[in-house]
Amino acid sequence: MKNDRARPLLLTAFSAAAFFCVVAGSAFAHSHGDGGSHAGLDIPEISHGEMAVISDYRGRIINLASRAVDTNETFRRVLNYAEIQYSYCLWGRMPGSVTDEESPFNECAHAYLAATKAVLLSMREMPREAAAAGEIISAVDADMVRRSLALINCRFSGEAFNTADIVKPRWSGIPFHAASMASLTGLASLFGLSVFALRRFSRPKAQSSE
Repeated sequence: MKNDRARPLLLTAFSAAAFFCVVAGSAFAHSHGDGGSHAGLDIPEISHGEMAVISDYRGRIINLASRAVDTNETFRRVLNYAEIQYSYCLWGRMPGSVTDEESPFNECAHAYLAATKAVLLSMREMPREAAAAGEIISAVDADMVRRSLALINCRFSGEAFNTADIVKPRWSGIPFHAASMASLTGLASLFGLSVFALRRFSRPKAQSSE
């Protein structure tokens, strides 16, 4: 009986969690308007091998870019796109999104990492950020050689992107990708347990009669 009662709750939690992810990504995207031109900017492709390394340095790249002083509209729009795409890709939290080309999140990972790479390369031309950007580029190049990733490609490696086109995860492919399904199921279960605990402890306790 308890299992029968828990099943609808978990299903509801899973639906709510999935809906929250989609809405959160959409809301994040629409909150980043900069008031400038809405024509798209082309972003060069990134190879599968480059993704694995750029992903490791993403935090340093974005932190440096967010503090950049000598920026222009093109730079800000590409940086904005990188952050929007990152949110749509569930902040890079899905297992295999960067390394597994069969992941429903791999193409959107290509998009935000391609934009991140473009941001990094742009900072080489900025007087105040050039030195720090050069250090990151050197580290990326060294890691590429050390890990023999330079020639590794996948089906999305030749795909260029555009700031006017948001690349969303293939939601329909999640049930067929074990790692993604397990991760979202775990999230849904945690969400369901949290809702169950909240409802349980928020119920008023019955007063005992003397």
